[in-house]
Amino acid sequence: MALNVGSMSKRRGFEFWKYTLRGARFVVAPMVEQSELAWRLLSRRHGAELCFTPMLHAQVFVRDANYRRENLYNDISLEDRPLITQFCANDPEVFIQAAQLAQDYCDAIDLNLGCPQMIAKRGHYGVFLQDEWDLLEKMIKIADEKLSVPITCKIRVFPEIEKTVTYAKMLEKAGCQLLTVHGRTKDQKGALTGIASWKHIKAVCDAVNIPVFANGNIQHLSDVHRCMEETGVQGVMSAEGNLHNPALFEGRSPPVWEMAEEYLDIVENHAPCSLSFVRGHIFKLWHHTLQIHQDLREELAKAKNLSGISEINRQLKQRSQDEMAKDKSDWHQTGLPFPHWICQPYVRPTPKDPNSENEQTNHESKIVSVKRPLEDAKYIKCEQCGNPKGNKCVFNLCRGCCKRKAFKEVADCPGHGLRFRTKALARTDSVTTVGLTSGKLSPMPSSASHDPLQTESIPM
Repeated sequence: MALNVGSMSKRRGFEFWKYTLRGARFVVAPMVEQSELAWRLLSRRHGAELCFTPMLHAQVFVRDANYRRENLYNDISLEDRPLITQFCANDPEVFIQAAQLAQDYCDAIDLNLGCPQMIAKRGHYGVFLQDEWDLLEKMIKIADEKLSVPITCKIRVFPEIEKTVTYAKMLEKAGCQLLTVHGRTKDQKGALTGIASWKHIKAVCDAVNIPVFANGNIQHLSDVHRCMEETGVQGVMSAEGNLHNPALFEGRSPPVWEMAEEYLDIVENHAPCSLSFVRGHIFKLWHHTLQIHQDLREELAKAKNLSGISEINRQLKQRSQDEMAKDKSDWHQTGLPFPHWICQPYVRPTPKDPNSENEQTNHESKIVSVKRPLEDAKYIKCEQCGNPKGNKCVFNLCRGCCKRKAFKEVADCPGHGLRFRTKALARTDSVTTVGLTSGKLSPMPSSASHDPLQTESIPM
């Protein structure tokens, strides 16, 4: 059941931020397969005032009812508000259709204009739309006119501050009611992530007449306050900082097991959560400790259910507590500010900028790097969503679409390692054997009664 019934006149700009978003300052970023309901609830318990859903693919959201159910319609909780649903899209009609299907389940719709990953380049969305201003203006204008909730945008910056400001003002004029500015360029990712430019964010904040959230360089609550003071933004968004310490907005650095146990308890007692999401969160929380206990890192990667992950979490907790009891003092050799069992950020090495002697303060020069050239990629697209298909997929689909299709049809795809049909037949053989032994022959279960979800999880 939808929680949002819309209104005759939707709030705009600062009124929207102040009343609908309740003046949110502490914001959890949209993270693919990482900002699901359970994690959002955990973050809200520890200071987060606004959360975004994971980035959703607009085209798939429109086409696939199961995708809608698994990624938004089932993730309904009165505790999980205010909430913004984020989409990636490059077609105005598809974007509006997706947004209209989602608008009754959230407080705003966000257009992702910041994803810098290769899949976004191939799918032509995220930051790879930042030069197509006519298209973006059209998408946002239509969304502002047709949606019952406000439209917001999350962007990355251009190397030039002036161009970034002009870009932001264009989005505002088109109808964007709140802007999140990630102070990195599209090339600042992975090993080249570097320092985000708060100068760019401040320039945008000074130039527009809508609320602005800052994103980048947030590792502790002190960074949040410093960012707000230096840039003048209304709120600060955290992604990796939040993943390594969900109590960041409380200003606490608790023992990892405290956060891990609370998260696992939420998963167990709320809406079902993909095991891959759970495993990913535990990897992030225990990141520093798993560098030491490599055996448990391998066991965590192999865990096949929630109880298996919980057991590994228990062992990590026990080993850390044993180390504390022995009063070992060699934890500082890792170079961490706190013992490895304390929630703390993972800091990537800062890449060197050959154009600057002071790489930490020069935010305006573009990072120069030697990268393997991207081939103009004559890759084969998934027939359903347009993302690259698996090389050996029998359905000519990407893994996510293949898994949904194989589940529905109780089929196998050796290329993606999916064995729904094989497992169904194995169950049938088992039932038949039992039936023959007892003198009763049980019929093969139909696809309607078979539940492959017990052995294979559907991707989100």
